[in-house]
Amino acid sequence: MSNPQQLRYSKEHEWLSAVEDGVATIGITEFAANALGDVVYAQLPEVGDTVTAGETCGELESTKSVSDLYSPVTGEVTAANQDVVDDPSLVNSAPFEGGWLFKVRVADEPKDLLSADEYTEFSGN
Repeated sequence: MSNPQQLRYSKEHEWLSAVEDGVATIGITEFAANALGDVVYAQLPEVGDTVTAGETCGELESTKSVSDLYSPVTGEVTAANQDVVDDPSLVNSAPFEGGWLFKVRVADEPKDLLSADEYTEFSGN
């Protein structure tokens, strides 16, 4: 399992793309997707919602369990991935590509996000 070097990671197992024009893309890591098992339902924040770093903003349900989705940053949601809502298995099959979850206009970015190497060490994979 390889965590893309260009992303940053939270200890709640979300990834964050580089901020471009004030907007970052957020998803869950391959480690988290594998731990969840087959994702069968995704409840994502809606466009216009405000999310806060470290707080719950949605939910992923799998054949094994239900898991809260946490935002790694504070800001306003600018897009939610309707493809994931329609086909939640994208979270498992393409967690770093088509399985992204939502986009946020970043107002505040925490300083404790991890690099790919730090996340790999943290998650033990």
